[in-house]
Parts: sequence; structure tokens; C-alpha cells
Amino acid sequence: MNSLILCSSRVVTPEGVRPAGLEIRHGRIVALHDLEAWPTDLPIHDAHDAVLAPGLVDSHVHINEPGRTEWEGFAHATRAAAAGGVTTIADMPLNSIPATVNRNALSGKRSAASGQCHVDVGFLGGVVPGRRLELELTGLHDAGVLGFKCFLVPSGVNEFAAVTEAELERALPRLAALGDTLMVHAEWPAMLAAASTPASTRSHAAWAASRPAAAEVEAIERVARLAERHGARVHIVHV
Repeated sequence: MNSLILCSSRVVTPEGVRPAGLEIRHGRIVALHDLEAWPTDLPIHDAHDAVLAPGLVDSHVHINEPGRTEWEGFAHATRAAAAGGVTTIADMPLNSIPATVNRNALSGKRSAASGQCHVDVGFLGGVVPGRRLELELTGLHDAGVLGFKCFLVPSGVNEFAAVTEAELERALPRLAALGDTLMVHAEWPAMLAAASTPASTRSHAAWAASRPAAAEVEAIERVARLAERHGARVHIVHV
């Protein structure tokens, strides 16, 4: 049904949660009305006390298609998002093969997503080591990525290598000039190496001890200093 009044006793508005009705015409929300003060020419769907809220935006989603679609592809990931009230997702640049680290890989991601998405999907570009680093960042920016992501420690997949401090020194001035944000998985590798535990150890306590908070603090402080030096925007994730 493309046109209707959708009402509830719990509608999330800028002023708070209150009874209201959404006027929807031809599939688009055109007005928010006080309870029963809406136009009378439309059918009414009463959601009772179900929450009506703006669609959520999930800025950190790993969709593994193409290359590792069996982990979770666009069709399943976006249907799950829609079921949970998420209407826009930003796809991380790792886990798919190839990783989204250049324009060709981004094009492949978009082709894989075509016709499968149940919500809006945007893409993040990857910052990885390489002599063409600045050129790849510019190409991805021009192709429309929402931002960028890097790891300071192994990402868990071979296609997405961690960057060093020297490589951040190269990347951040370019990203600052482009006006892009860099999302950083912030753990300092030397401190993780010093805290490592035997591979045979499988207890949660041993795993937690192998990821000390000090490694996160060190990484955040270093990234913050670099960002300030180059006038770049960074966003810390996975800490």
C-alpha cells in the first residue's frame, strides 16, 4: 500500500516519544500529525504501541560478497538490517575478495550488490600499504566511498594488511585534503606482541589478557597526534 496513515502511541519525534500518525503518500513520508488530526482520505494502519522511529544507520557492517559470500552476502545482510529497523548500512572494506582498496574492487562490490539490497548501502574504502597509496585514496574518494578504514594490527584476512605509523603519515594528509574520515582499528602491535599467549590457550581470560587496554591507549594517542598534525578526521573503532 503506497499511501496511508501509519499511527502508533509511541512515535519517536524530535520532541520526544508521543502518540502520532505518519502521513505516507506514494511510499514517502510527507507529514507527521498529532493523533487523529490527520487527513481523512487515506486508510489507517494502527501499529498500537509498536515504536515508530526513523530508520537507523549502521556505519560498521561487514558484508563478505564477493569472495566469501557464504559468510554473509548482500541479500541476507540487508534483509537482516531491514528486519531490525536499519535502513542504511556502510559496508567495511575487508572480508570480500578483493578487498575494497581501489576503484576496480569498489566497482566489483557494487556489481555484486546490484539487485540484492533491501536497504540503502554505502561503501567504505580501505587504507592499506602500497606505493600507490595516495593515488588509490583519491580514486576511491572520487568514486564515492563514504570514508576509509584501516587496521594497525592484522585484520584477520590476508587481503587487508595493517598499516604502519609511517604509512599513516602518508595517508592522513591526503585524507585531510579530500575531507574524508579515517576509521581506525586502534591497537598498538608491539604491545599486543608482548602480551601474546600460546595458540593452544583457549580460555576467555587468556584471550582478554592478550589484548591489554594499554595497547588501545597507546594506539589512540599516536593516531590522535598524527590526526592533529595533519588536520585529519579520525574515528576510533574496535576498542
